[in-house]
Amino acid sequence: MAEELFQEIRQVDRLVHEPARLAILAVLYGVEEADFLYLLRTTGLTKGNLSAHLAKLEAAGYVEVRKRFLGKKPNTVCRLTPEGRQAFERYLTWLKRLARNLG
Repeated sequence: MAEELFQEIRQVDRLVHEPARLAILAVLYGVEEADFLYLLRTTGLTKGNLSAHLAKLEAAGYVEVRKRFLGKKPNTVCRLTPEGRQAFERYLTWLKRLARNLG
């Protein structure tokens, strides 16, 4: 049993499992898209941390980041890609399976 449990734990998607990125993905999973300020407020991350984690998620193909201007103000909008949505759903499935194996 213990070996099966540890095997299950080793299968985690570390990119998704990191708390800040998990928070970003969870927020984006529930909306069509979110701007940078909304993500900043809902996750509680600093601007630098949010930017760094979004860059990692974007490099992995999990998040699409669009930069534009609204009038003269810069605006960054983020959304989950289909791959990001699948990765988040796989993570949730993994977490449920892990919880069952603990019980």
